[in-house]
Amino acid sequence: MYNKYVKRLLDIIISLLVLIILSPLLLITAIAIKISSPGPVIFKQRRLGLNGKEFNIYKFRSMVQNAEHTGSGVYSGKGDARVTKIGRIIRATSIDELPQAINMLKGDMSLIGPRPPLTYHPWPIDSYTFEQRRMFEVRPGITGWAQVNGRKEVEWHKRIELNVWYVDHVSFLLDMKIFFMTIFKVAINADNENSGKTVKEN
Repeated sequence: MYNKYVKRLLDIIISLLVLIILSPLLLITAIAIKISSPGPVIFKQRRLGLNGKEFNIYKFRSMVQNAEHTGSGVYSGKGDARVTKIGRIIRATSIDELPQAINMLKGDMSLIGPRPPLTYHPWPIDSYTFEQRRMFEVRPGITGWAQVNGRKEVEWHKRIELNVWYVDHVSFLLDMKIFFMTIFKVAINADNENSGKTVKEN
């Protein structure tokens, strides 16, 4: 009942509140990005969502254009030269994630759930095991159980295990716990930078 109906209703309400109440912040951020560096304000990227279906995730652009095709690719460590001045601020405060309220409203994402992986990283959908694919049984989230248990420092096999655990234990109380843990993590800017590659070598 909660996962099928209540969670979706809450996502719609929360996403609308974010887009309305935080509209001044969204506008200021958009202007700052546009003025500070060439390129689009919104960064779109293909991700894997519910049932492994692809969708475009939205973020405020925090890097130079075509950053994922240069330098260290999908990995962004401390002092990454591809990150713009404004990008450093919005990343540290997680403001860059706010456009995902649109993804929530559209039904691509939920507030709480497994973070949606890239279509090719850590590996293509066909390379996930049957057990690993279970993480796609729920809508991906802006934050999730793996995010509050290490976030970018967690190796992908372990990250997926945490995501599957969430699928098996999803509840209102667990989502509330993750929500408040996320606020704390964002406040102290914890686990917000890749410390190295997070995919085991075969």
